[in-house]
Amino acid sequence: MLSIEKYQEEFLSFLEDYTVVKEPKGLYNPIQYILSLGGKRLRPVLTLMTADIFGGNYKDALNAALSVEVFHNFSLVHDDIMDDAPLRRGEATVHEKWDINTGILSGDAMLIMAYQLFENYNAEAFQALAKLFSKTAIEVCEGQQYDVDFETRIDVTIPEYLKMIEYKTSVLVAAAMKMGAIVARATDKDQNSIYEFGRNLGIAFQLQDDYLDAFGDPKSFGKQVGGDIIENKKTYLYLKALEFSSVQEQERLENLYTLETDKNEEKIFVVKELFKSTGAAEATKQAVKDYTNKAFSVLESLDVSEERKQLLKDFGTGLMSRTV
Repeated sequence: MLSIEKYQEEFLSFLEDYTVVKEPKGLYNPIQYILSLGGKRLRPVLTLMTADIFGGNYKDALNAALSVEVFHNFSLVHDDIMDDAPLRRGEATVHEKWDINTGILSGDAMLIMAYQLFENYNAEAFQALAKLFSKTAIEVCEGQQYDVDFETRIDVTIPEYLKMIEYKTSVLVAAAMKMGAIVARATDKDQNSIYEFGRNLGIAFQLQDDYLDAFGDPKSFGKQVGGDIIENKKTYLYLKALEFSSVQEQERLENLYTLETDKNEEKIFVVKELFKSTGAAEATKQAVKDYTNKAFSVLESLDVSEERKQLLKDFGTGLMSRTV
């Protein structure tokens, strides 16, 4: 087993060999650009680590890990077009740096390239990986549509929100881990268990993101604190605040989320105070713990050593105590 940093180094080296500029440059330069912008590389690292945990060789999982990363970045290129986002990881988005047509076409190519990477495996592994990938890809699209739908709905429920973040975020974390297990030829039972571990950890990760967006340290968070509040996003914090608040507080919160104002700092302050006073902030932190513990409970059934289970627990604990 390697350290997280070592897995990242190995993956980045593999990624650099893969992102060779090809012709036509108008198609491939934007792909190289988005893949080089960095990010946590969380998902490919999980693929490599999981392959090792189940007794495989992490190097055999590099193509599957890259497929996950290429797909993730494809989804970001298209999401940025849908959101008309100017920045991604502090740099211009693909459609801003080039144009919308380039973003669409280069994104399309990335989706195909993600599938192509499975061709480096034997028929049995190829079939299992492609089947899982197709299921995951369509769920990510469904999650994105739910997210779009929620922007114009005022009756979003907490179960609906949890389903949205499961599809939009956590199923790709889960699939990344299961791919590592597939490459390592783990049993079906272990493959399904590690998928459940990743699914629950992915939900916890997104809930933690919701919390940090409101209450993170601006210096370490890496983006504007309160961005979700400014954009009137109906996050877990917001929905819990509505659930716990009085009628008067509900009306105030709902009004704040319909206002278009230049006084963003004031709005952020008032909403955050409501998140705290209603108990929504504490409830969100508790939900992060609950989903993390759900993930950890799945590990008991894994047919691996206690030492390797502890590695997964340490990874999950580190992820949930992050400030970025």
